[in-house]
Amino acid sequence: MQMQPRHDQQLSRQVAKTTTAVTVGGSLMVLSGLTLAATVIGLAIATPLLVIFSPVLVPAVTILGLIFGGFLASGGFGATASFVFYWMYRYVTGKNPIGSTKINYARDKLAHAAHDVKEKAEQLGQQIKG
Repeated sequence: MQMQPRHDQQLSRQVAKTTTAVTVGGSLMVLSGLTLAATVIGLAIATPLLVIFSPVLVPAVTILGLIFGGFLASGGFGATASFVFYWMYRYVTGKNPIGSTKINYARDKLAHAAHDVKEKAEQLGQQIKG
């Protein structure tokens, strides 16, 4: 006898879930259809205006795009330059910014290679004289 109320409770939960899902899904489908209809109507109204004003709009959009791109590039280059100056200041003052160990390693390696080249050149110069 205890199984009957539990089964009814699960069945009522399933019905509630299904009803909620159908209601929400149907509402979203109606809203989707209304949005599509509004988009098509708006496009039908705006297309003749866009065709009439396209000789003005196309150059205006192109110029605005170039202006926006220029400001964006300028800001990016400025931010990069300020970060590089900040990094160089920290490196020169000895605060060891990120990546400074790799630069120090490369500098030491280049100095060692230059010293080796200098020694070999001196040896070759002595051999040529001798």
